[in-house]
Formats: sequence, C-alpha cells, structure tokens
Amino acid sequence: MFRRASIGVPARLMTALSGNRQYLGIVCLFWLYVTLSNVLYARSFGMGIAPVTTARLFEPWPVRAIQHLLLLPPLLASYWASLQMGWRPRWLAIPTQVVLAAAFAAAAYPAMIVAMCLTGEVDLAHAANHWPEHINEPGMLSLWVASALGFLIAYGFGLALVTGFTIYSRFRDTELRLAALERQWSAARLAALRMQLSPHTLFNLLHTIRGQIDWNPATAQSMVVQLADLLRRLLSAGDRDFSTLAEELQFVRAYLELQQQRFADRLSIALPAPADVPLLWVPSLILQPIVENAVVHGLAGHQGPVHIGVSVDGAPQSLCLEVTNTVAVSAAGARTAADAPLRTGSAGIGLNNVRERLAVQFGGGASLEAGCGTGSWRVRIVMPALNGTLEPRAVAAAGT
Repeated sequence: MFRRASIGVPARLMTALSGNRQYLGIVCLFWLYVTLSNVLYARSFGMGIAPVTTARLFEPWPVRAIQHLLLLPPLLASYWASLQMGWRPRWLAIPTQVVLAAAFAAAAYPAMIVAMCLTGEVDLAHAANHWPEHINEPGMLSLWVASALGFLIAYGFGLALVTGFTIYSRFRDTELRLAALERQWSAARLAALRMQLSPHTLFNLLHTIRGQIDWNPATAQSMVVQLADLLRRLLSAGDRDFSTLAEELQFVRAYLELQQQRFADRLSIALPAPADVPLLWVPSLILQPIVENAVVHGLAGHQGPVHIGVSVDGAPQSLCLEVTNTVAVSAAGARTAADAPLRTGSAGIGLNNVRERLAVQFGGGASLEAGCGTGSWRVRIVMPALNGTLEPRAVAAAGT
C-alpha cells in the first residue's frame, strides 16, 4: 500500500493490491461500527424521551444509514490523502491534516440533507429552491456545527486506527525483510565456512598420499581411489546444512581409514557401531575438522601409537559428540603439546570453524569444549538433538 521497496513490477502490484484491500477493509469495518453506534444511539435516545415529548430529535435510521454511506467515499479519500501526505514537515502537515478533517466533518450535515431527500423525508425540488432560506434559519448553524464536531471526533479515531495499522504494517514488513536478510546472511556465512573445509582437508590428504608415492606406489594408488570417494562425499555434504549422524560418521570413518593406509602401524581408531548411532541430524562436516585435527596433532611430536576415538551420547533433548586422541607427553608436560593446535596452524582453523558454525546454526544452544588430560586430548560438542524423522529444512528452522 505505502511501501516503496525495490522489487519487481508484478510483486509491487500484488503488494499494492493486498495493501489496498487491507486498507479498505479496516476503514469500512470502522465506519460500519460508527454507523451502527450512531443509529442505535439515536434510536435508544428517541425511545427514552418518547414519554416526554413527541418531537423528532433524530432522523429515522434509514436516513442516518444513507448519510454514513454517502460519507464513506470522502472518508476513504481523506484517509488516503492523509497517509500519503504523512506528518512531516509538521509546520505544513498538521495544518493540512486539520483542513482535511474539517472538510470531511463539514460535509456531514449536507450529506444528511441529501439522505433525507433520497428517502423522501424532504422534497428534493423544495429543498433545492429553498436552500438559501434554510441556511439562514435560526439554529441551522448550531446543527451544522454540532454535526461536524461529532463526525470530527469519529474521523480522528479512524485516522488514528488507520495510521497505527500503517505503522504496524511497515514495521512488520521491515521485520520480515530483516529476517530474510539474516537468513541469507547466515546461509552465505555457512557456505563460506564449508568452503574453508574443502581445501583444508584436501591439502592434508594430498600431503599424506605424496608421502606414499615414492616408496609404496600401490598404497598411493589405493589412497587416490579412496580420496576420490572421500571428495565426492565431501562435495555432497558441503551442499547441505545438515546431514544425518550416520552419514557424518561414515564420512569420518572413510577419512580415518584413508589415514590408516599410511599409519597402519601407529594409528588405531574406534567409532560407534552403526546399530548404536541414533537417528538424528547434525550440521554437515561438523566432525571432520575435529577428527582431522586429532590425526595431525595426535601423530605429531612422537613415534608412538595413537588412538583416536569417537563417541556418541544421544539424550532426549541433547546430543553429545566426543573425539579423543592420544598426544605426545614430553618433559614440558602433556598440556604443552596439546595446547599448541588451539593457538596456531590448521587446528585453530578447524576448531574455530566448528565453533562459528555452531554459533550460526544453534546460537547459544550448542557448545564446544576442548581440554587436555593425561596423554590425551578431548573435544566435546553438545548440541540440541534434532529428530532424524524431520525434513532437513524443518531441522534447519529448528536449529535457528
């Protein structure tokens, strides 16, 4: 109705038609209320004074109903002009608004005369011939002013109602546009975060394969095939905001098995059995950077065995994912070796990426904790349990 958004012509036309219907509906309902109120008041007041006098102080209800019907088009035009004009600048808007209201109120009594002529209460020819005389009759000016004051008050209430509705509509539209922009911004932000994962994972895996080419070509070839399959999974998962927990663990298993091709004598893994995995949705690739961090930094700084474990604890309202890996214990202590990934290097990218994705998709409803134990490093994610029977879009809405 009164919006000026930069949208296409068809959308702008539909918006204007929708707004005009709402505007007409509100004004017509308000004027119907005013009409019924005036008619019922006149009828009840006339019945109340009937035992005292037979004088007719109010016109019959058909006359008053037609009077209000005749005033509806000027009312709609006055409100439309008022809303188009607005209230700024005040030095110009306020006097103009007063003139509009006074003009409408002044038309109430002539509308009553016309209604009386249409219903036969007054002869139309006689009224037209003697109109100047009627104006000069005693009390005519008082009746005119009294009628104008009554309709002026009704006009003011209606203008406040229509103005309030317009302000609310603009506020609602602004909120809707803001929500749409926030959704688009969140989607773009998540897409950017997922794009950080793909090259980060690829570079580490390529370095792993490169180490096998010279002294074990067969293993390198097998790893290339596995890498191709892993990249297909990576690209597929990167196009979605959410995936099932089972799919996420399958991806983690493929990645860890690829790493075991090189570190078969050092790396052991433990993942939940497929039958023990609950049917829940999780953000796509949420475990990949954490598991990759566990492999890279668990193997660094020593030549001993490394165990990486992934555990799942699904409660009715929350889901807990935990990744642990053994780390090198030096003379400086286990904490020194384990803290380094959080400050620099790819681990900082991976964990910060996960934290940011959890913040975008769950707000304050999810958390990531990382800590060092005796010879081990643990990363724990707690997020809302999203039912796996829901559609992915419903899951995304529930997550935000």
